[in-house]
Amino acid sequence: MPRPAGHRPRDRAKAGSSGKTGGSSRKSGPRPLWSGQLRLSLVSVPVLLVSATRSAAHIALHQIHGPSGKRIHYDKVAEGVGSVDRDEIKKGVEVSKGKYVVLEDEEIEKLKVEGKRVLELVQFVDPTEIDPIWYEKPYFLLPDGELAEEPYGVIRDALKEARKVGVGQFVMRGRDYVAALKPCGAGLTVETLRFADEVQSASKIFSGLARVRADKDLLDLASELIDRKTRPFEPETFHDRYTEALRNLVEMHQRHEKPLEIDEEEEDAGAKVIDLVEALKRSVRAAESLSSRNAAAGKSQSGAEAAAGKAPAKKSQAKAPARKKAS
Repeated sequence: MPRPAGHRPRDRAKAGSSGKTGGSSRKSGPRPLWSGQLRLSLVSVPVLLVSATRSAAHIALHQIHGPSGKRIHYDKVAEGVGSVDRDEIKKGVEVSKGKYVVLEDEEIEKLKVEGKRVLELVQFVDPTEIDPIWYEKPYFLLPDGELAEEPYGVIRDALKEARKVGVGQFVMRGRDYVAALKPCGAGLTVETLRFADEVQSASKIFSGLARVRADKDLLDLASELIDRKTRPFEPETFHDRYTEALRNLVEMHQRHEKPLEIDEEEEDAGAKVIDLVEALKRSVRAAESLSSRNAAAGKSQSGAEAAAGKAPAKKSQAKAPARKKAS
């Protein structure tokens, strides 16, 4: 099967399963990230979207506390406050240096786009019209169910014969995505595209480079080298040497020493103890602040009561002669 063009930039939508897959004929394979309809004019095909890349190919390095052998975890803290609870955290956008517009979760939730779970092809272009810089992340698009296989195959074969790429837009997890649909062997690939404001202008970036005409002899030599090294692209000839060396290092350690066992339950309990200590510290600080306020309020109230206690005495002394006259 031919391989799709590989692009390995950031993953903007680490989406979970979007729900039921409508009885797909697939018996095994990666979990669908999205399910919906591929639409071309009046033709709609139930489809599933699965990731074309594997994050498991990279080895994750976890942080471990050397003396105790426990996993390192990161805590959410605020300056001058310490650890904070999740429900105390707000989201904000920095609009100028040190100034933020704070948004409520409900406000952000309302911004999510309501989609009809449809990838509608709105135009077709030559593959060379889309520069590779626009491509973001590749996916495989599969027919969802046996009845979808025939119309799915029609769209695939039509794209092959026309040598075109279909372009459309769809919604996944509340966000818009532009997609390029390409035939790939017996199936179809979808590559999400970046929006116009996400790509920098090449002319601006290269504006400072001098336009010097290349020497003809040097140009001929470079062209000859290019011709000699021109051959079909084979991804297997390129290797991630760091990952391979890291994997070999891990295997070597496994052969000569027993892996460190980390009790995850005990680890979680320890994290709770740390959180409890931090919560107690915050409680003490809050109690001290409350005591200070109460003491200040108590002094103020005592002064007020003392002043109030002296006032009636002055009044009784003033009224005494009046009572004497009445008798």
